[in-house]
Amino acid sequence: MTTVTRRVAPAPEHTDAIRFPQGFTWGTATAAYQIEGAASADGRTPSIWDTYSHTAGRVRNGDTGDVATDHYHRWREDVAIMADLGVSAYRFSLSWSRVQPTGRGPAVQKGLDFYRALTDALLEKGIEPVVTLYHWDLPQDLEDAGGWPERVTTDRFADYATLAARALGDRVKTWTTLNEPWCSAFLGYGSGVHAPGRTDPVAALRAAHHLNLAHGKAVQALRAELPSHARTSITLNVHHVRALTEAAEDVDAARRIDALANRVFTGPILEGQYPQDLLQDTAGLSDWSFVQDGDVATIHQPLDFLGVNYYTPTLVSAATDEASHGSDGHGASEHSPWPGADRVAFHRPAGSTTAMGWAVDPSGLYDLLMRLTADFPTTPLMITENGAAFDDYVNPEGEVADPERIAYLHGHLSAVQRAIVAGADVRGYFLWSLLDNFEWGYGYSKRFGAVYVDYPTGRRIPKASARWYADVARTGALPDGGGENR
Repeated sequence: MTTVTRRVAPAPEHTDAIRFPQGFTWGTATAAYQIEGAASADGRTPSIWDTYSHTAGRVRNGDTGDVATDHYHRWREDVAIMADLGVSAYRFSLSWSRVQPTGRGPAVQKGLDFYRALTDALLEKGIEPVVTLYHWDLPQDLEDAGGWPERVTTDRFADYATLAARALGDRVKTWTTLNEPWCSAFLGYGSGVHAPGRTDPVAALRAAHHLNLAHGKAVQALRAELPSHARTSITLNVHHVRALTEAAEDVDAARRIDALANRVFTGPILEGQYPQDLLQDTAGLSDWSFVQDGDVATIHQPLDFLGVNYYTPTLVSAATDEASHGSDGHGASEHSPWPGADRVAFHRPAGSTTAMGWAVDPSGLYDLLMRLTADFPTTPLMITENGAAFDDYVNPEGEVADPERIAYLHGHLSAVQRAIVAGADVRGYFLWSLLDNFEWGYGYSKRFGAVYVDYPTGRRIPKASARWYADVARTGALPDGGGENR
């Protein structure tokens, strides 16, 4: 990626017929620790999120993923819900510690059997399984040995990728190595608001590189095991960074955050090099000697598509006194997730917000897709997460009306369609999330699901947005009217 300040093509004018291309993938997504529960069933051992959530003061209300939505036992019901929605794909992650409890050695067959059964049920319903190998739940044994800041973890991840591919490669055609490695590195090891909760900026930079290296090794491992038609990818939470003003110091602040948020990953993965400005910005913290000869070549593997997660834009300026990262939308901490960006301030954009306090701004998604298209014109794109949390509740009629979510989805899907018309090669869209679930440090206080979950009973209630999304997936078109509740 080049610079955050380059102008993108203006959005095409709105037309009454908002249709998506034939073959466009309509999906929904989840993550293992957020939904599965069964934390100690069938040989599963603790991940870093089990340890983190059981540490007092880490997660709101002391919530844990011990039960979550009990998907491990209710997966048949959840597959039936997806079939009723008419989605064509389901993106889910494997629990590493359910498959390979210590992060070393042979796989546990009961863990693999769970994913085999889930995958078979999806295929029987005509739903394509899309597997993510890692959605933040490192086996605690590997963290005890140093975690992502240590190079050896990359080899363990490649071994795990091999086990997963051998077990599911005859069923699964689409594989994602990592979900949002920025969060794993900088929230997990920088600000400490995610597991494992460490606050070391140098460890965060080391973790970022080793996550990149693990991705490259995993792609090689997958390709060694999978049929030639299988697809490999990585999912990044690509930040759409905007400068508060056009002043040179604000533009430079945006460049600095863009390097840490985006180009630390897209540089080596898609361009085969780390950006020089990133190395210069962080030189006071590290000389990056942890990058060894051949690492970047290993990282720079051809991909079949880039997964893009988007929720809200990032607004920054130069700080007048000291950095203010409290409005970056990533949780409260005295420690910054932005190493080397001590003089950058984050701002909350104006306008409506979700229950997370995130600005609702579909234009950011359009601009982001056009920037990725300009920077990486030969790399197809897939929206692998997009959605919103609102304060949903069951009304006296037993229904969940969520017109704000419908409006959010309508606006962002419209932005995707406009980007496609303008030349972006976007192949599909995965709604986050299928179910209300354990929302990391926020516990069960935030609801992103298209399906409401009554946590005491586990009862599932499709929200109005689920029915709305089902119509869109069925017709491949957005209804007129800007997303009214139907």
